[in-house]
Amino acid sequence: MQLLHRGDVGPAVAEIKNTLAALGLLPSNGRTGPVIYDEAVEQAVRVFQQQRGLITDGVVGPATYRALTDARWRLGDRSLAYLVSKPISGDDVFALQERLLELGFDAGRPDGIFGRETEQALRSFQRDYGLNPDGICGPGTLRALKQLAPKVRGGRPVFLREQEKVRRAGPRLRGKRIVIDPGHGGADRGVCLGNVHEADLTWDLARRLEGRMVATGMEALITRGPNASPPDADRAGFANEAGADMFLSLHIDANRSPLAEGVASFHFGTGNGTTSTVGEALAGFLQREIVARTGLRDCHTHPKTWDVLRLTRMPAVRMEIGYLTNARDRSRLLDPAFRDVVAEGLLVAVKRLYLLGKDDQPTGTFTFDDLLRHELARAEGA
Repeated sequence: MQLLHRGDVGPAVAEIKNTLAALGLLPSNGRTGPVIYDEAVEQAVRVFQQQRGLITDGVVGPATYRALTDARWRLGDRSLAYLVSKPISGDDVFALQERLLELGFDAGRPDGIFGRETEQALRSFQRDYGLNPDGICGPGTLRALKQLAPKVRGGRPVFLREQEKVRRAGPRLRGKRIVIDPGHGGADRGVCLGNVHEADLTWDLARRLEGRMVATGMEALITRGPNASPPDADRAGFANEAGADMFLSLHIDANRSPLAEGVASFHFGTGNGTTSTVGEALAGFLQREIVARTGLRDCHTHPKTWDVLRLTRMPAVRMEIGYLTNARDRSRLLDPAFRDVVAEGLLVAVKRLYLLGKDDQPTGTFTFDDLLRHELARAEGA
């Protein structure tokens, strides 16, 4: 779709303004004349993006437009059902998923998409409540949902299951399936500065990480080849179909200010209490290891609703490792030895997640050789 930003005019801008007004982010008025994407609209878009865990750039691109479209729907505005060819999405679906989870029915990760898991959870609820288990959320089902008190408060069963799965997986890395997602690729070069391209650096880093993971006995899968750039939804779908235990997306950042620098990690979270607890823990391990090993500025971990985090069915983290637009970060990223250090740090962080605090070492001190010895000792003691 066409990107919409300050200075644009036309029907698409009018649609955006009407949606923002309906959400209470812009005043409603009946003025006639050209509809302009002005400073007030840009600020309202930024506020909306901040609320939704999106990049707060004030530009309406595909992700922001989808979120604005979803935000128009409230539970009860329409009947909801599983459509295989084109699944229904919206805030009403998200509210339904949250409600089912509170009542103890496993609707999977609340992502605002009415998929198979949501349908099965809804059918289970309908059967238990004596309704026709047709998997359609219509007026009768809505009344029942409103009448029942939740069985669970203050927690998210789907994320508790994530934690239990990690605990049961054990501390060894052997046999665990990790999907590595090097950002961009193909014609999409990502951030470019001279003859330096983000897509090439993320590909190189992914291959270095893959080699180390395979050496430990892990199964490492990469979402793209050097000349391909699948959409984020396809990358998430690849990980889901592979039955991955973990998803790690690698990116490099840019900023208009040459002073911007550092590393940041992102996990699935809406900012209103819904968050992947294991994804958040993994993001913290990754962030601390890279900061300790490289000295990159710590830009911390953040919840986001990007497609690679929202649509994956396993703990997922996206990392922005340095800024190509910062001279110091760029010079380090161009050093193969530095990329080796980053790859080792990423692998050790994954190991820390599965150790659950046992037989661990201080951040930044666990080496690849230590890790291999730990894996060997575990194998011999099995």
